[in-house]
Amino acid sequence: MRPLLGCLALATLLSPSLACPSSCSCSTKKNGRLLAECAYRELRDVPRGLSPNVTILTLSANRLSRLSRHSLAEVPELQSLWLGYNHIAAVEPGTFSALPQLRNLDLSHNRLAEFPWQDLRNLSALQILKLSNNRLAGLPRGALRGLRELRSLWLNDNELTTLAQGTFQGLPALAQLQLFHNPFNCSCKLFWLKEWADSTSVVISRAGSTLCAAPARLRGRAVTDIPGGLCVAPSAQLTYLSSLAKGGPRDGLTLTLHCSVAGSPPPEIHWQIQTSGRRVDIHGPTVARDGSAKAGRQRFLAFKNGTMAIPDFGKEDEGTYTCLAVNDVGVRDVSVNVALAGSANPAEELPRDDPHAGHPGGHSCSKGDELDPSGMGEKLVIVYHVPREARSGAGAAEPGIQAGILLALGLLLW
Repeated sequence: MRPLLGCLALATLLSPSLACPSSCSCSTKKNGRLLAECAYRELRDVPRGLSPNVTILTLSANRLSRLSRHSLAEVPELQSLWLGYNHIAAVEPGTFSALPQLRNLDLSHNRLAEFPWQDLRNLSALQILKLSNNRLAGLPRGALRGLRELRSLWLNDNELTTLAQGTFQGLPALAQLQLFHNPFNCSCKLFWLKEWADSTSVVISRAGSTLCAAPARLRGRAVTDIPGGLCVAPSAQLTYLSSLAKGGPRDGLTLTLHCSVAGSPPPEIHWQIQTSGRRVDIHGPTVARDGSAKAGRQRFLAFKNGTMAIPDFGKEDEGTYTCLAVNDVGVRDVSVNVALAGSANPAEELPRDDPHAGHPGGHSCSKGDELDPSGMGEKLVIVYHVPREARSGAGAAEPGIQAGILLALGLLLW
């Protein structure tokens, strides 16, 4: 009997639930959680020999400088991990992703310039994330996506200059946010943060210390107090004009679209062209200052002033032409569908080209904030081509008919 009791006692001592490295002290809390207390031990590495049942691991105030993806492999049931006040400058991707029960993660007061944000995708139970007092210069877009239980986020005292729009959206439980003492560049790319702060119930701790470091005119001003007049979302209006080409191989039509934009800062103009055969994305002018088309861009001529010209417009060019006005505040788009039709007897009652297109009174193809196919309909530009025999007798015709083109803007109702 005695040998049996001795074996049972030895087995109990060696049980994983009681395993504890010599550099730590381990205990069971009243709620049944197993605590491994390893703080203030001058540790340079995560100690080995931890029980797999440990749910709370305290490693604060040591000399840890790096975490490998295997550092925490022994403690997959961790719920709280305290790593503050170390010298951690690197965390290998995958270090935290194997801790799906983690609720509290503290990495404050370290030397992190990079963080494995992808690890957070597996931490759906995370409630508190402390990354304050590090050297983080930015967060990738969507870095916090999926943290639906996150209540408290500490990012203060880092080197953040901007944040991607929507960084804190999709965090329904967020109640406390700390962003102070970061060198924010209060360009219009950060204007969304002011709007979000004005509308959210999240408490932004020390919002008055969340200041702009740049530009100079806003230095020292609270990020949540950026003047709204400096940042205006873009607007766009699309007008059209057409004329016969002056000579050329086909003596054909040149269709011209003009995109008028406004906003602060001044928007850039992008074009998207979708025909039956291809899609073309144009970011910026395709015509040089001397008027020559840039290499590979001879078909669609995009000018810096917002004009798009399509020489010798033909059936293959039919499709949807979209102008996008883009600035740091947002994007506005407006589209027209363009179709080509032949007619021996042009419909003279259709409105002719407006030589003042682009000015008040010109034909506008402006749409709302978004293209909504469920709304009233789409804008349609119909190009009417006058046969060559009609051109030869143009001398007696009206100026609009002389051009040989009638351009109509119709509304297709769904």
